[in-house]
Amino acid sequence: MSDEVLVEESGGVATITINRPKARNAINGAVARGIAEALDALEARPDVAAYVLTGAGGYFSAGMDLKGFLTGDLPVVEGRGFGGIAEAPPTKPIVAAVEGYALAGGFELALSCDLIVASAEARFGLPEPKRGLVAGAGGIMRLPRRIPYHVAMEIALTGEHYPAARLYELGLVNRVTPAGGALESALELAGRIAGNAPLALAATKRVIIESQDWAVDEMFAKQGEIIHPVFVSNDAMEGAAAFAEKRAPRWTGR
Repeated sequence: MSDEVLVEESGGVATITINRPKARNAINGAVARGIAEALDALEARPDVAAYVLTGAGGYFSAGMDLKGFLTGDLPVVEGRGFGGIAEAPPTKPIVAAVEGYALAGGFELALSCDLIVASAEARFGLPEPKRGLVAGAGGIMRLPRRIPYHVAMEIALTGEHYPAARLYELGLVNRVTPAGGALESALELAGRIAGNAPLALAATKRVIIESQDWAVDEMFAKQGEIIHPVFVSNDAMEGAAAFAEKRAPRWTGR
């Protein structure tokens, strides 16, 4: 793992930190590869059930490193896309902890996550058109699926910055914290998620994402294909036994 991406683990939660604070955590090739490598390693770890993605130094990410872009240092990883995550988010739940700026590709990284916790001082935006570019890392596809169409159009076409409070009103941000409190709140949320059964978490996330494109007459059949293995798993038996015995469950991911 490079110095541009740091990974810490505690209580079943892995925190992935973009560590380029002097560049406002702009995403370059090293960051993209670091995030991809971290996720590739952590996805196979049964002791890690959830992730938090954040940035160092009071910033989430100001987006793609434009200086690197000019020299051909593209922040794209084959199979995972921009930032090592945009085209292939992890199967496990991931929470974005946003302080400062989440702009352009930084906003798109947050949109690649399943939940967003933001500081009251955080600012979001897709300013690519101001630089002659297009938000091509999922932002203009994901945003109108999560907030009203006309508001998504405003954000994408004006390129302006929007406060966390506004995105909380729209349901895009899960929690707004005092300045400096986003990571702590995100870790608490991820910890509550990580206390649940890993197979159930992965199946639940998959159904929520994939069912958006399912036809009504096939949705329960498709859901059944995903969730049936969960109901016959060792963890399902353990959950029932733990409830009956009034104890905490001991998940194995099997």
